[in-house]
Amino acid sequence: MTAAAPPTRSGNPSGSRSAPAPHDDCPWIVGRVRASRPRVRLFCLPQAGGSAASFAPWRLTPPSGVELATVELPGRGVRGTDPLPETMEELADAVIDGISDEFDLPYAIFGHSFGALLGYEIAVGIARRGLTPPRALLVSAARSPHTPVRRRVSDRDDAGLLAWLNSFGGIPSELSRYPAYLRYALRTVRRDLALTEAYLAPGPERVDCPLHVLGGADDPLISGAQLERWRDCAAGEFSLRLLPGGHDYLFTGAPAALDALGTTLR
Repeated sequence: MTAAAPPTRSGNPSGSRSAPAPHDDCPWIVGRVRASRPRVRLFCLPQAGGSAASFAPWRLTPPSGVELATVELPGRGVRGTDPLPETMEELADAVIDGISDEFDLPYAIFGHSFGALLGYEIAVGIARRGLTPPRALLVSAARSPHTPVRRRVSDRDDAGLLAWLNSFGGIPSELSRYPAYLRYALRTVRRDLALTEAYLAPGPERVDCPLHVLGGADDPLISGAQLERWRDCAAGEFSLRLLPGGHDYLFTGAPAALDALGTTLR
């Protein structure tokens, strides 16, 4: 649930990345990184309060053959004035509408924390619509969609919400130097958390693709036992892997996380 630092629009890093191609005008994808010979397009969904810029560390060394398509959700980053839908299901539908033209390349969906639940709902929505299914759904550091929330935090005041985020490194310490942006970041985190806390999938509905679960071995918010409950959402192939780190292992241990993603996608 790490909130993003002040957003910047990131271009493709120089080096082995190919020149821009179709889909560059998609407002849902910001900071796309292409591979010279892409095998799969990986849609990346951020944590609560996060934006496409949250995946900036990944853009330097993306997995070989993987195009990173980092998703910019409404109400943050360069889409800060766009309204955020009122439910997780409505947000998932909006994302599908926004990115479905990009299913022309084999693709996978990755979501971290809040983004994991959103990714699940997107995968379910894609199946319901009869669209080309993803090659895989990868979810990270999140309760399973059919597990009720243990405690609400979205209704805390700014001081209480900030204290909770600081308890697990959920917000960059440098934001304290930017009070106006800190208030904006907390507002975005709170709205995302409210969507998460209100979301509970019945069933659950099993996804029509392999399901791979990642988490931090020392995550104080989501245990390995909680991650195991994602198995109920898998119709077929399922894996669970814990990596060194806490709830923000994805960014504090980016090389290991990217290596795990690359191995899984291969």
